[in-house]
Amino acid sequence: MAADTMAQSGSLLEGGAAGRLSSTLLAPELISPRATPTVLIVDGVDSSRRVLRAMLKAASYRILEASTAGEALGMMESEEVDLLIVDLVMPGMGGPEFCSRIKANRRTHLVPILMLTSVRGIENEIASIASGADEFLTKPLHPEVVRTRIRAMLRTKAAIDSLEQAETILFALAQAVEKRDKTTGDHCQRLAEYSVALGAALGLGQAEFVALYRGGYLHDIGKVAVPDAILYKNGALTEEEWAVMRMHTVRGEEICRPMKSLAPVLPIIRSHHERWDGSGYPDALAGEQIPLLARILQIADIQDALTSVRPYRQPMSGEEAMSVLEAEARRGWRDPELVALFREICVNFSPQRLLPESFDREHLSPMQQSLKSMHSQLVK
Repeated sequence: MAADTMAQSGSLLEGGAAGRLSSTLLAPELISPRATPTVLIVDGVDSSRRVLRAMLKAASYRILEASTAGEALGMMESEEVDLLIVDLVMPGMGGPEFCSRIKANRRTHLVPILMLTSVRGIENEIASIASGADEFLTKPLHPEVVRTRIRAMLRTKAAIDSLEQAETILFALAQAVEKRDKTTGDHCQRLAEYSVALGAALGLGQAEFVALYRGGYLHDIGKVAVPDAILYKNGALTEEEWAVMRMHTVRGEEICRPMKSLAPVLPIIRSHHERWDGSGYPDALAGEQIPLLARILQIADIQDALTSVRPYRQPMSGEEAMSVLEAEARRGWRDPELVALFREICVNFSPQRLLPESFDREHLSPMQQSLKSMHSQLVK
C-alpha cells in the first residue's frame, strides 16, 4: 500500500501541485469526526441526569452517566468522550476541581466542558470558567438553550479533531516518504532525538523541542514530489535533476503551510539545506540568516546519515562522521559553534539519556500513537 500511496502522491505533485496535495489532505470530507459524539453527564443527582438525558434524547448522541467526579475520571480512562456536562456541586470532588483535573491531562484537555449549577452568583461562574469550563449555565435550564450550546461546543470539538487528524496524515505521509528508501530505517526518529538533544544543550525551551522533534519527521516530506528516477538514481544527477531535487524543501513547506500548528516547523523544512557561507538552497541564506532550528537539524541529519548503512558505502563511526562535520565547518558550510557543541554532546550519545528532563514526551504521545497506527496501514 505504501508504494501505491507514493505513486498517487507523486503523480499529483509532478505537475508542481504541492498545494493541491495539501488541500486534498486537509479536505473536510476526508477528515470527518466520529458520526455519533459521546456526551458524559456528571451529576450526583439521579433526577438531574434524567432531565438532561431527556433534553438530548432527540439528538444522535451517545450518552454516558456518572454520579461522581471520581467515577467520571475512571470512565474517561477507557472512553473517548467528546463533551462533558458537569454539575458545580457534587459529592467528594466538586465541579471546579474536576474541570482542573480534566484540563491538566494532555489526553483530555481539549474535551469541552459545560458547567451547570442551581446556585446563583457571579462568583460561581467565575470559579467555573477559571477552572477550565468552556460554558456555564444556571438552572432551571431551558432545553433549547442547552441543546444549542452543546451543538456549538461539539462543532468546535469536531474542528479541533479534524485538525489533529490532518496533522497525523501529514506525519504519516512523511514516514511513508522515508520508507520509500529501505536503507534509512528509523532515520526520522533518530534525527528527532539528536536534534532535541542539541537544542537542550543550547538551552532551548519546550516549544523549540517540539518543533525540532516534528522537524525530524517532516523535514524531507517534500521529496514526495521528487520522481524515484531522480531520488534513487545510480550516479551523478544532471543539473536539471538537481534543480528538481533542490525544490523538495520548497514543496515540503507548501505541503505543511496550511497547518497553523506546524508554523514553527516551516523554517526547518525550508532551510535545512542552507549553508553557513550562503552556498546552500533554496534561498542562499548565510550565517545567522539561517534559522537556528534548521541549523540544528541539518547537523543532526548529516551525523545520522553518515553513521547509517547505505547501499553504496559502509557506515562511518561516530568519530569519523564528526570529523566530516568539522571539515565542513572549516569549509564554511556549517555553523562552527554548533558543530563544536554537537561534538560535546555526542560522546557516548544515548537519546534516552540526553533528552532533557523538561522534554514533555506526553505532549507527543498522541502524535506517536497516530503515526504508529497510520504507518501500519501504509506498509500493508
